[in-house]
Amino acid sequence: MRTIILWLVYIVVVLSLLFTDLLVSRSINDNSIRYEEEKALTVARIVSQAEVVQKGLTEESAKEIQLYANDIRQSADVLFVVVMDMKGIRYSHPNSEQVGKHFEGGDEAPVLEGEEYSSISEGTITTSLRSFTPVMNEQDEQIGAVAVGISLEHIQHIINQNHRNIIVGSLLGLLVGLIGALLIANYIKKTLYGLEPPEIAKMLEERNMMLQSVHEGIIAVDRNGRITLVNKSALKLFKKAGLPEQPIGMDVTMYLPMNGLERVLKTGEPELAREIAINETSLLVNRVPLIVDNQVIGAISTLRDKTEVKELAQELTGVKLYVDALRAQSHEMKNNLHVILGMVRIGEYEKLKTFILELVNHKNHEIGQVTDIQDAVLSGFLLGKLSYARECGVNLSIKSKNVIPKAESKDVIHEIITILGNLINNAIEAVEDGPFKKVDVVLHLKDQQLKMEVKDTGAGIKTEDLAEIFEKGFSTKGEDRGYGLALVKASIDDLNGNLTIDSFKGSGTTVTVEIPYEIKENSID
Repeated sequence: MRTIILWLVYIVVVLSLLFTDLLVSRSINDNSIRYEEEKALTVARIVSQAEVVQKGLTEESAKEIQLYANDIRQSADVLFVVVMDMKGIRYSHPNSEQVGKHFEGGDEAPVLEGEEYSSISEGTITTSLRSFTPVMNEQDEQIGAVAVGISLEHIQHIINQNHRNIIVGSLLGLLVGLIGALLIANYIKKTLYGLEPPEIAKMLEERNMMLQSVHEGIIAVDRNGRITLVNKSALKLFKKAGLPEQPIGMDVTMYLPMNGLERVLKTGEPELAREIAINETSLLVNRVPLIVDNQVIGAISTLRDKTEVKELAQELTGVKLYVDALRAQSHEMKNNLHVILGMVRIGEYEKLKTFILELVNHKNHEIGQVTDIQDAVLSGFLLGKLSYARECGVNLSIKSKNVIPKAESKDVIHEIITILGNLINNAIEAVEDGPFKKVDVVLHLKDQQLKMEVKDTGAGIKTEDLAEIFEKGFSTKGEDRGYGLALVKASIDDLNGNLTIDSFKGSGTTVTVEIPYEIKENSID
């Protein structure tokens, strides 16, 4: 790029200077000739009006005219000053031997008829520029003429000198132009972080493809809050929210009220995981400033439909709960197999028989706790929780006051797993360090309303924490916690259910959840 800029400036400057040189040279040539011509005419007029010249022509005396004309010639620095009578006979000449002879050149005829003019002709000395003017007496009668000559070599010398000055100026201009081009090229190169135009074009194309392909909506503004970029995903979100489809160039505060980008432009601080609502459409947004050379030049915001994020979070939470349940069952089964293997090796077959019977009875007891739950996924999940609780040393009891048929929608089961999974986990954590490690879960279906009650014997929840326990990120158990109850609250809201908490310090906690539960047809065995 530096080379291209240098060549571009070089060619532009050279062409400019070349055309300027041609135009200025021609103008200077014309002006130089015109100046010398005016000079010669001025000298001729001065000589023609001199008393000594008029008197000498009248008295036909050349001596005084010769002296005067030579003085004028030397003072004016001209080639010759010739005074002639009406017959063209010279009364003065730089070469005194030419005095009295006829004027040579053949261009004197018009002046003897009273005309004033200039011409170029060759005389006794050399080719010269000649200016002629008539000599008039007091009666305004022509009595002779004056010819003043300037050497063409002299004129050409002046022209060449002026042309040399133009060339020197042009070369200096070219040098300054090249230095300026080099400085500009280096500045542009530095501004573009040393990237070449093809690299910039490639990066721009890659950036555009990347921005348009990401699932998250992206909106960028300049330092004045004008929208400069919106990708396809953002346009879909805005269309869903009922906003105009062409936001480029609009003020972001007018297009997207309460967006928060104007605050980021002022503070220069990022804002992450914020929530905004646009025409009943909830969005999760991140806002970060664009900082170049320690100055905020704009800001970018990423947007995601909160519904999608919540569904994804619930799905991931459900998967995690399934995995935890399976892991607990797998771990328990492995421990039991180790016990059986040890008894076989030492030959304690009676004890082995007793252990297996107890194990079967215990398993039957656990299975018996979930036999009234006809949804295999939910019952299997609760069995996993029983194993997990036993692994943690907690006595978990699950009771169903009546049969719980399969739900009409699988999504409801998924939400129930999210709710019960997080509530049971919290209850188990609450009693792990207590003297009475007991958690009771009671399910009751009545009038298509499923009531779920989770009761623990833990230390209870502080009164001042009750108002914040469902806030995302709030936890009394350390960092990177506080998301379970937030997901519980979100699932209950999605199902249009309600939740109550009874908790007293030292007396444990009871969480009761009621949600609509539509029974699947022909699901009751």
